[in-house]
Order: sequence, then C-alpha cells, then structure tokens
Amino acid sequence: MDLSISAVVFLFLTYHLCEAGRQNDNRVLTVTNGGEWGEWGKFQLCPSGYAYGFSLKVKASSLFHDDTSLNGISLYCSSGAIVESTVGPWGEWTDDKKCPAKTYLVAFALRTEAPKGAGDDTAANNIRFRCGDGTVLEGEGLDFGTYGQWSERCTTGAICGIQTKVEAPAPGDSTALNDVRFACCD
Repeated sequence: MDLSISAVVFLFLTYHLCEAGRQNDNRVLTVTNGGEWGEWGKFQLCPSGYAYGFSLKVKASSLFHDDTSLNGISLYCSSGAIVESTVGPWGEWTDDKKCPAKTYLVAFALRTEAPKGAGDDTAANNIRFRCGDGTVLEGEGLDFGTYGQWSERCTTGAICGIQTKVEAPAPGDSTALNDVRFACCD
C-alpha cells in the first residue's frame, strides 16, 4: 500500500494523540514555507487543555558570527505545562505572548528566509499565532525573510501540540529551527 507523507504523519499523530488520551480533530497545522534543513523531532502534547501562549528561543543577529535566529518554540498549556519539541542550542528565551483570557492558539504563520547559497542561512526567524477570538500574537524573532501564508485553522478546539524541524549544529553555516507543525485537539 502506497501512503503519502501527509497520510503517514496523520496516522502517526492520530495514534499518539489517542495513546496520550487526547481527542483530536484530525488536523496537523502546517505551512508551505518551512526551511529545508534538519530533522523532525517528536510531537509533544499538552497533557490536557490547549495552548494559550508561547515563547521563542532566539539568537540575536551578529555581523561576525553565524546567524541561526529562531532556535525553539515553547507552548504554554492551560494545564500549566510547558511543551516544546526539539530546540537548537543557541539564543535566549523571549518574553511570553498570551491570548486574551479564555482563548487559545488556533492557527499560525511562519517567517522564513529563503536559502542564500554561499551566504549565511537562517531558515525560520519568527512566528505569528492567531487566537480563537482573532487576536494575532507575534513573536520576538528576527526580521530576516518574509511571512508565508497562514496555516489552516483548528476546526474545533485549539492547538495542543508541537513538532519542530531543527538542523543540528554543524561547522560553518547552521540554521537551527527550520519548520514547525502543530496538532489540534477537541
């Protein structure tokens, strides 16, 4: 049987959400402008509830050193847990951004820089989330690149899990976080 990559991801996520005792609306939110480097980490889910806020791990820009920009994303869950998938080694955590009371994260857009060839690549640089009430929260990442299209929206419930694609440290030009996916739960 020939399964597409999205079908395999869907089956994998559905299995693990059910295994974790979570109900999901069978959606994995993605965008088309993620970076090409790195490996996907494990999906990490809020133990219960939804994500209402986030923080980013960002390496500041440097004229004389390799820029990696976005290195990690933490989700703040209504259960009190903080979840994150793979995180790069560079940078500092920014202040948290939170949806207004009683609303949760339901969609996202990723700011990425296209590959520069011989130049200093950064891949993912920042993220925006849309809350259930329409509020847009923007991270404190860097301004390299442009934002792509918004992901689809969780149809019921809200974002409850995260999976990141991160390039491991390498000699020369490293990019750290390249792409991200989010799970929706009922």
